Amino acid sequence: MAVSYKKLFKLLIDKDMKKKDFKALTGISQGTLNKLQNGGNVMVDVLEKICLNMNCSIDDIMEIFPDPEPSPENGTASSVQ
Repeated sequence: MAVSYKKLFKLLIDKDMKKKDFKALTGISQGTLNKLQNGGNVMVDVLEKICLNMNCSIDDIMEIFPDPEPSPENGTASSVQ
């Protein structure tokens, strides 16, 4: 599954908040901010901290996309005969 935090960064733009202000408000590290920017995995407590300090819900800051289904024409799907 792929995770996107584009909604979070749009929220920061909408609130006219710089990343350094966001880090100060939430207490997250630069490393965690980098993970968020790159769609990496972060701990649930980080997401909770963001939501509580930004006064928003989890679906305001992230989206989860399922992995694409393998297609038979490219040979990645297995078939049972």
